[in-house]
Amino acid sequence: MGFPFPPGTDEDTPFFVISVAAQLSGLHAQTLRSYDRMGLVSPGRTSGGGRRYSMRDIVLLREVQRLSQDEGVNLAGIKRIIDLENQVDALRARVSELTAELANALAAADSAAAAVHASYRRDLVPVRQETALVVWKPKPRK
Repeated sequence: MGFPFPPGTDEDTPFFVISVAAQLSGLHAQTLRSYDRMGLVSPGRTSGGGRRYSMRDIVLLREVQRLSQDEGVNLAGIKRIIDLENQVDALRARVSELTAELANALAAADSAAAAVHASYRRDLVPVRQETALVVWKPKPRK
C-alpha cells in the first residue's frame, strides 16, 4: 500500500487510535466501535482498553464500507465473507506448508534412493575370471 511504517512495525502492527482509523477509513468512530462489537474488525487493545488499529484493519474497514455501500451486502453477509476469506487464507497457508513438507520428503527420498544406488558398487562380490561353459539339456517330457 505505499504507507511508510515506523521502524519495527508492519501492516499488522496496531498503532492508529480510533479517531485516526476513522479518518483513514472514511467511517465515523462510532461505526468502528459498532463493527468491533459485531466482530467485523478486531483491533488491538492497549493495556487501558483503548482500541488500536493496524493498516490491515484500515484496509478491512474500507472493504466493509465498499461491500455495504457499493455492493449492497448487509453486515451479516459481510461478516460471512470476511470469515470465508480468512478461512481461504488459512487453507492457502496450510497448502503451502504441506507443499514445502512434501518437497522436503521427496528430496529426502531421492537422497536415500541415491545413497542406496551408490552403495551397490561397493557391495559387489568379486568373481574369479574363469571361463566356463554350461550346457543345459532338459529331459524330454513323456
